[in-house]
Amino acid sequence: MTKKLAKIKYLPNNFKIIEPGNYVECAVSGKEISIENLNYWNVELQEPYFSHEEAFQRQEEIIKK
Repeated sequence: MTKKLAKIKYLPNNFKIIEPGNYVECAVSGKEISIENLNYWNVELQEPYFSHEEAFQRQEEIIKK
């Protein structure tokens, strides 16, 4: 199966697929996240995160600014 990067609109409790694909890239680590495993994102920044660790790291970066 060919991998394709999806384009997604992140909503407060869900997300909407704008362009179909089977993965997105973590905004912090660059790791691939399959759409089926996408659980962490930031609505305001419109960013996906691989895990709670990357989400926490991004939040810490924002607080420091």
